[in-house]
Amino acid sequence: MCERVVVVCKRATALPPLPGVDRWNEPDSPRHPLTGIVHALERARGSVLVCAADMPFVTADACRTLVDAAVAVGLLGGERTSGNLAPGAVAESPSGLEPLLAVYGRPALGRLRAASSGAPLRTAVEALDPVRVPLPGSVVRSVNTPEDLAAAEAQLAPAR
Repeated sequence: MCERVVVVCKRATALPPLPGVDRWNEPDSPRHPLTGIVHALERARGSVLVCAADMPFVTADACRTLVDAAVAVGLLGGERTSGNLAPGAVAESPSGLEPLLAVYGRPALGRLRAASSGAPLRTAVEALDPVRVPLPGSVVRSVNTPEDLAAAEAQLAPAR
């Protein structure tokens, strides 16, 4: 789906070998998902497709849908940095905005940098007034607990 894949994480995060994948160490503080998004935008110097590592059901089609929405509003394909450009194209499920599955562009960087590290990520991203891209809840489902992990492993296991 992407020419370049990068994992953005804290310096102390242990990762398995990921051939062909770059690693960008974000600042150690604040400990907030916004830190990683801001760091990715700064390092990439352009738009980025963000997908949280705890979303194992995201598909290439879902990513293409986000990228297509970003292209449609001018976030990708020209990398304009001024004018009335949407700051992002963000997945929206029946549960609401899913800020860790999104395309963010340079127009979002200043406002995301200025967002409070104590505020919920959803609040900071909603303040951007991004393009909302409807996706099924099953695609954007996160794995947050041991029970979620067991259910995801069972669902993703090959049929025997």
